[in-house]
Amino acid sequence: MKQFVYNDKKLTKFIKASGCAAKLDPSGLTQSIAEILEPNAKILSSLNSNEDAGVLMLSSDLALVQTLDFITPVVDDPFLFGQIAAANSLSDVFAMGANALSAMNIVGFDKCNFSQEILHEIMAGGKSKIKECGAILVGGHSIETKENIYGLSVTGSVHPDKFWSNNTAKVGDLLILTKPLGSGVMSTAIKGDMASLSQIKEAVSIMSQLNFYAIKACDGLEINAATDVTGFGFLGHLSEMLNERVSFEIYENVVPVLKSAKDLASQGIIPEGSYKNAHFTKNLCNKEANILLSDAQTSGGLILSVPDKDAYKVLANLKNAGYERAEIIGTVKSKGEFGINLV
Repeated sequence: MKQFVYNDKKLTKFIKASGCAAKLDPSGLTQSIAEILEPNAKILSSLNSNEDAGVLMLSSDLALVQTLDFITPVVDDPFLFGQIAAANSLSDVFAMGANALSAMNIVGFDKCNFSQEILHEIMAGGKSKIKECGAILVGGHSIETKENIYGLSVTGSVHPDKFWSNNTAKVGDLLILTKPLGSGVMSTAIKGDMASLSQIKEAVSIMSQLNFYAIKACDGLEINAATDVTGFGFLGHLSEMLNERVSFEIYENVVPVLKSAKDLASQGIIPEGSYKNAHFTKNLCNKEANILLSDAQTSGGLILSVPDKDAYKVLANLKNAGYERAEIIGTVKSKGEFGINLV
């Protein structure tokens, strides 16, 4: 077994908030974007459901998938931070059921507190994940900033009729979550020097795991809708999957959560962004939810809405592909009083 090496360079000590917990409030962001985006016949992806990436028609059998994402450090090791940030950026393409073709670095670097060697390690970590999924690093852009940020602009491809949307779940589907929740709590604990090395190792393992392999696990099977879980938390991103015909029934106690995150959350170690997320979704839920269901994730797993006939095959494939904590966490019901029913 490969030894876990953690090169602690104090990256998280010079930032206000870690990873996707630094995202803008979801309610304000949605309003701002709605006033900017305009429909176009070539845009295939929805403009009003906060899709993970944009899908642009190029021809009858080819569509371009574009996204960008960047985050502040969630761990203190520069190489591992680069890996997690890249996995987080690439995930938006995979959440659309697409292949990643190329990527460009997005860098904001705090050169007052960190040497050029640190920047090299961050980008080397990112490159390792780009190569792992078969994409090509083609360049990038950098500026000097007060806080370190790193991420990617990613270009992918997909058949115009086969990409996954986030709001097309159908009644009778089963909902699968591919990774456990809790990375927001873990990142907060790491920033506060309250996480053990074994807890850091577990968090890094989850956050650096590419969602690329989940796409392969679903090959040939029907997926009605999908999204990835990041800064708005599980319930926030689940709410983006609602449509006028469906509600969700969620088996609250089955949703996988890292044990370390449960332990640390019980001590009050919860990122501020998680409380904002909980406030955003509270009126959609039939009861008050565990705050960990709103935990602001970085490089979280996918939520897949899968027809019953394929769901257990998808789940078995996911576990064989390395998503050992993947679980069926709910069902899609006809539209009811609440969008999300926790049972």
